[in-house]
Amino acid sequence: MDFSFTAVLGKILGESGYAGLFGNGAEGLKCLVMILIAFVLLYLGIAKKFEPLLLVTIAFGMLLANLPFSNMVSNVENDGLLHWLYTGVKLDIYPPLIFMGVGAMTDFGPLIARPSSLILGAAAQFGIFTAFLGSLLLFGFPVNVAAAIGIIGGADGPTAIMVTSKLAPEYLSAIAIAAYSYMALIPMIQPPIMKLFTRKQDRQIKMTQLREVSNTEKIIFPIAVATVVILLLPDTAPLIGMLMLGNLFHVCGVTARLDETAQNALMNIVTIFLGLSVGATAAADTFLTWQTIQIIFMGLVAFMLSTFGGVIFGDLMCWATKGKINPLIGSAGVSAVPMAARVAQIEGQKENPSNFLLMHAMGPNVAGVIGSAAAAGFFLKLVPMLMG
Repeated sequence: MDFSFTAVLGKILGESGYAGLFGNGAEGLKCLVMILIAFVLLYLGIAKKFEPLLLVTIAFGMLLANLPFSNMVSNVENDGLLHWLYTGVKLDIYPPLIFMGVGAMTDFGPLIARPSSLILGAAAQFGIFTAFLGSLLLFGFPVNVAAAIGIIGGADGPTAIMVTSKLAPEYLSAIAIAAYSYMALIPMIQPPIMKLFTRKQDRQIKMTQLREVSNTEKIIFPIAVATVVILLLPDTAPLIGMLMLGNLFHVCGVTARLDETAQNALMNIVTIFLGLSVGATAAADTFLTWQTIQIIFMGLVAFMLSTFGGVIFGDLMCWATKGKINPLIGSAGVSAVPMAARVAQIEGQKENPSNFLLMHAMGPNVAGVIGSAAAAGFFLKLVPMLMG
């Protein structure tokens, strides 16, 4: 065996990732393209602060998965690190744990004080079902993939990941990246729709202060919602159950340590594992397809239609209450908490500097979280029936 410096160096380089990138023809080129996409997503997450907690980890998982010979890919049968982390996605562990953290950080008080907010949260799921039908009828996606695409309209990343991992795991990376990208772009996507479908005088409406919600009501609410919704749609149990458990930790007054853990340590750990796992599914062969472009397009349509549905019902509630509801809060019915509520607040203050819509918008916002989870449960029940 030749142990000369030239031979050893040649063997090292021949087995390196550089050889896989530049000496493997079209496959190497695809990996190079995916690495560049990962760099772009890292830039958006770090420099532009687009959903950085998840976009940075997803992008880095994508980078690791597309470095040739790294043996970290999570969607093939090997013992790579990301393969084992990905079991948390396949077994539906990470999204419910994320929902527990979201529940611990969420105040359902505005929704309890104004139950009619549930209507706006439900209306903002319009994009989910229209995008589902559009993906099915216009692009010819199978019903399971169409359902996974439609759920992007809920603007709820963990829900999109859970539904896709169950119904169409081969499209997980495209759907997850689309979902989180559009969530990050809420301040750009929503305002034009909000202005187009509302009148200036309605956007200037000042809403009256919400009533004070008792602690007893806050304790009863997560218990009641979990019981009623899960009995109606058992497939929502992982998401609704963990969301309400996290909120119960927060409001019951006797589980402060669990509340703190759910909000911080557990949430951060699961976010890292979830982001890396999802990013690592973005292998070049499955991501660089025409279907990915269609998914990203339909995801945008779903998100825009969800905003439209919330705003239109905001207009209807404004009319029905004779000007007591500012229709801008309807846009917060998408479940991107609390970003969508902040956008409603910002747009309201642009029209009337003395306006303060944030707490009013939080009602539809948290209702949207429940609504998107219910829509997910509906699809998880419906799709196997349609395919069976």
